[in-house]
Amino acid sequence: DVIFIAVGTPAQDDGSCDLSYVKAVAGCIGTHLNDYKVIVDKSTVPVGTGKQVRQIIQAELDRRGESIEFDVVSNPEFLREGKAIRDCLTPDRVVIGAESEKAIDIMKKVYGVLYINQTPFLITNLETAEMIKYASNAFLAVKISFINEMALLADKVGANVQEIARGMGMDGRISPKFLHAGPGYGGSCFPKDTKAIIDIAHQYSEEMLVIQAAINANEKQKQKISQRIISTISKDLVIQETTFAIWGLSFKPDTDDMRDAPSIDIINALVSEGAKIRAFCPQGMKEAKWRLKEIEGSITYCDNEYDAAKGSDALILMTEWHQFRGAYLEKVKSVMKNNYFFDLRNVFSKNPEIRSMFKYSG
Repeated sequence: DVIFIAVGTPAQDDGSCDLSYVKAVAGCIGTHLNDYKVIVDKSTVPVGTGKQVRQIIQAELDRRGESIEFDVVSNPEFLREGKAIRDCLTPDRVVIGAESEKAIDIMKKVYGVLYINQTPFLITNLETAEMIKYASNAFLAVKISFINEMALLADKVGANVQEIARGMGMDGRISPKFLHAGPGYGGSCFPKDTKAIIDIAHQYSEEMLVIQAAINANEKQKQKISQRIISTISKDLVIQETTFAIWGLSFKPDTDDMRDAPSIDIINALVSEGAKIRAFCPQGMKEAKWRLKEIEGSITYCDNEYDAAKGSDALILMTEWHQFRGAYLEKVKSVMKNNYFFDLRNVFSKNPEIRSMFKYSG
């Protein structure tokens, strides 16, 4: 009854989506379709892709001389890396963009358990469903860039960005989610989708000024953090003789995804100044070795967080993996050569002893 299209739509050099896989699947469906089906697009695709899928399938049917009824539905996924099963079983909402009641009824049956459990369903047209996914991710990227800019200013004026975020998050209109200052966003969604929606807007002679500002701020955040680390270290040490321990390489915990991870930019910036790196990540090591291959001579990949800290001058907590939260800081300090600690995720900022043990910067 239902055929799901769930293929990648990687970003091209100009920021637009590569729809070749979606179109190839659509052509294959048109070649083999033999009775009524609902064709469901789960991939993140630009507005108007549903209509393109319909046209491709219909063109194949016409070529075959067949007259077969079918419907195209947009049903974007909102899964988070590392929490995909949970998000699938208990979603915030189910978005269905459809053009016929028949297709809507079938989709409700597909999600029957969720429908019974009163998961919110939003029924809309194809174009709206396609844009909801982009708008959602773009808004979250804006939110991250916003709190990161607040963090830069808070650092200058002596304010606590964590308390700022907490105070903002208490407002029901804002919510505390995604108000966590850090080295910037990365991964498979936010960088790709923000650029894609800007490309879509350009096709219709519109500008996405806020989203473009979020992209710019995200790039600036990684540069600012790199500059702050280098500047701080250079006051006491020779950067070319400095070894940095990196805790966490993937763009977020519970995944090995290194796509557009802030660690890549920051490590490259440190190595370009002559520094050496000792790195550990619970899942991201294999991917990191590939993405940082050009500077592999400057990086030692370690067995655990303590091994990474051994002989280092400065520790950078890049990704807030749970196991780092339970690290024995006394042991960490004892194996380090110097005691600089850059906590880019503010994991230890409330530890009462952290500033007496390390030259700590949150």
